[in-house]
Amino acid sequence: MTTTFPTRRRWWLAVPAVVLGGSLVGVPAAGADPGSPSVPAADARAADWPDAPDGFASTGGGTTGGAAGETVTVTDYAGLVRYATADEPYVIRVDGQIRVEPLGTEVRVASDKTIIGAGADAHIVGGGFFLNEVSNVIIRNLTIRDTRMPDDDPGDDAYDYDGIQMDGADHVWIDHNRIERMNDGLIDSREDTTDLTVSWNILNEGNKSFGIGWTDNVTARMTIHHNLVSDTNSRNPSIDNVAMAHLYNNHLRDTGSGNWSRGSSNTVIENSYFQDVEDPYYKDADASLVQRGSIVVDSDGRRETGGSAFDPGAHYSYTLDPADDVPALLDDGAGPQADIGV
Repeated sequence: MTTTFPTRRRWWLAVPAVVLGGSLVGVPAAGADPGSPSVPAADARAADWPDAPDGFASTGGGTTGGAAGETVTVTDYAGLVRYATADEPYVIRVDGQIRVEPLGTEVRVASDKTIIGAGADAHIVGGGFFLNEVSNVIIRNLTIRDTRMPDDDPGDDAYDYDGIQMDGADHVWIDHNRIERMNDGLIDSREDTTDLTVSWNILNEGNKSFGIGWTDNVTARMTIHHNLVSDTNSRNPSIDNVAMAHLYNNHLRDTGSGNWSRGSSNTVIENSYFQDVEDPYYKDADASLVQRGSIVVDSDGRRETGGSAFDPGAHYSYTLDPADDVPALLDDGAGPQADIGV
């Protein structure tokens, strides 16, 4: 049985509908009329959110996640694990709140998967995701939260409970999520993870926000744009040994550190907004950091640039928003959205 209906979200493909937990998952037809009156009102802003990643995740064949496979809806932890770890491609819609057991477990995600919240109220509570040497994964429109341990030391070292950890992964898109109150890193991109785009997320209330590196190689490429990072202490992000790191239109607010280009990284920062940030942007001696167009307010400490870095526009097309528009843009558009995944 196949059910189709018009949609503006072209990442859905016409694949079999699947029933899980008593609900029928309808699959929109590709190329459907975007002006159809049957499109839900909540989808009115869908055109604001691209159907596919931009940045480095769009290069080298792109990142499509589970679009080649079936679309399923999951409402419990067992269903999430079943489809996330499967060998076959899947688009996995998360409906409602799923509690991870035991606390701190990171669900291992296999290649060719899309895990997407069905609207703005999809939560992964008490755990996160682990992408270990996999390719072509999309994690989108989820709130991932609450593994913080009250008895941990201040460095969050005793319990390695990350929001999203990637080791040796490639072609990954992390988009429109809210990740907060995790005991270790909110996002860790490790061991040469590459062709990564992190866009329109809220990284909030954490000690370690976004760590990148854990390698002596300088091969990784990543794009980090339109993210709100607030109330975090360190790694905002910390960028170690990345060949090409392009950061633009991000808003850092009330953070204990800023954008740090480490090791031999080559970093370009454009049109971002730093507010109440210690050391807004800075670099190691062997790293490159080019900054242009950003705004810094109520912030102290290092603002260091140097080196030639690289030209992001030689690798993909992108459009910069004015830096002074960034706080309002992200307050409205970052994090999970009601019109994504519906």
